[in-house]
Amino acid sequence: MWHEITLTINGDAYTLAVLSHHTLLKVLREQLGITSPKVGCENGECGACTVIMNGAAVNACQVLAVEADGAMIETVEGLSKGGDLHPLQQAFIDHNAVQCGFCTPGMLMSAKALLDRNPHPTEDEIRYALVGNLCRCTGYTRIVEAIQDVSRQIVK
Repeated sequence: MWHEITLTINGDAYTLAVLSHHTLLKVLREQLGITSPKVGCENGECGACTVIMNGAAVNACQVLAVEADGAMIETVEGLSKGGDLHPLQQAFIDHNAVQCGFCTPGMLMSAKALLDRNPHPTEDEIRYALVGNLCRCTGYTRIVEAIQDVSRQIVK
């Protein structure tokens, strides 16, 4: 069954026809061409598809598109402004927190959601916020250091 939904994605409004069983991940990638949320496990375990929905980090593979009707969605495509990288993106580069890059979009969105609600998290809070994001390459240390670096830059 088809449903009409509206989404605001990275500040742009969309009205879409979606099937009942389609996930937000499928709609983002296949209908809108927004490819930063990656197709990983498709069962909510790896975090590669993490986006921010209404201020919270969510696995887009676990949200039906119809459940997202009216939602504000943020993806990596919306992080940079005017050609300038978001501080988190730059910090991931500066700290060599990116290796294969598959997990990076989900890590960035989980980190952004954390810093939006808690600009100065402890290392434990950072690690807890990333618990749903799997990385097979970096070992997380450089990712945590990148997030800590950005946190120190945020004015209190």
